[in-house]
Amino acid sequence: MKAYLISDNHDTLVGMKLAGIDGVVVHGYDEASGAMEKALERTDVAILAVTEKIAELLPDAMQRLREQGELPIVVEIPDRHGTKRGPGFLTKYVRDAIGVKME
Repeated sequence: MKAYLISDNHDTLVGMKLAGIDGVVVHGYDEASGAMEKALERTDVAILAVTEKIAELLPDAMQRLREQGELPIVVEIPDRHGTKRGPGFLTKYVRDAIGVKME
């Protein structure tokens, strides 16, 4: 099983390729949606990494994939500019997902 990246910029793709992860660079909703469909059709993809900007373009698809609990596991990653999330996003995510308050 492999990891695959859907990115909005070339630099992130190059960095991931150095780690052995293949992917594609897309721009706009139509390209992002098409790349997501193609990635989900692949049976060898176990981890689907998506940059935050692409995830913002496809919120419904991202939510659906998270809720399914099946492969591929979808991971939203920051791009070359860093994360757009606030400093407490991980603790908020855990609290919302499983109801545990982390201190």
